[in-house]
Amino acid sequence: MTTSRLEQLQKFLDDEPADSFTHYAIALEYSEMGKASEAIGKFEEVIVLDPEYFPAYRQLGLLLARLNRKDEAVAILKKGISVASSAGDVHAAGEMKETVEELEE
Repeated sequence: MTTSRLEQLQKFLDDEPADSFTHYAIALEYSEMGKASEAIGKFEEVIVLDPEYFPAYRQLGLLLARLNRKDEAVAILKKGISVASSAGDVHAAGEMKETVEELEE
């Protein structure tokens, strides 16, 4: 993805600063650009802004796992499992559980 996409997302965020999805999309964009620290910070921001936005837990956990930060990844994924389960999203909770199991092997 290109910086122009990131700039467009930032414009959306300027219009709707509390929009969880836009923050999440920016985090994904940073991740795809290889800007791990920016992506981590933005995923964490999404979680603070909207603690029920479970996709952010999953993506943050996956990113941390790719960076060999397994303990942190497991901790955030376990929180995400709880949030997704509370929201009734069995599929998302199951995906995160599988990732945790792989990381704990």
